[in-house]
Amino acid sequence: MTSFKTPDLCDQFERELGKSVRVVAPMFQRYGGRPAFCGEVVTLKLFEDNSLVREALGEGGVGKVLVVDGGGSLRCALVGDQLAILAQGNGWEGIVVYGCIRDSGDIAAIDIGVRAIATHPQKSIKKGIGERNVAVTFGGVTFAPGNHLYADEDGILVSEQPLA
Repeated sequence: MTSFKTPDLCDQFERELGKSVRVVAPMFQRYGGRPAFCGEVVTLKLFEDNSLVREALGEGGVGKVLVVDGGGSLRCALVGDQLAILAQGNGWEGIVVYGCIRDSGDIAAIDIGVRAIATHPQKSIKKGIGERNVAVTFGGVTFAPGNHLYADEDGILVSEQPLA
């Protein structure tokens, strides 16, 4: 993985690329065992149903970050330890969940980057409802498939071009 710091990327590329670096509002907590991660964005839009999350993380994810727009729901978890293990095994760099995760203690020991709003002990429903590879907006930023995401201890950046 390339070494980077989001403040440095922000400073460097705001000057060079204008408004191509977008900063996500500081609303996410850090959960995974990997403190910093980056990759190409793959998106999901769903609500309280993690069927598509399992499907996506079951595929190869080398160099990719799964961005899950869960509508900001605080009523159930969309990612748990089993999905984090699946993601790690398939090479995913990280997962950003606009919603909740569970099994946070176990996820902290898994070598994958995870950001979410909060934790919730209840699992989601499984009806297979949602959309994949569509632009999603939360945290003041639109995430489009193919964008590049950079997350570390200081925050999350999104860019149309690779930065690091």
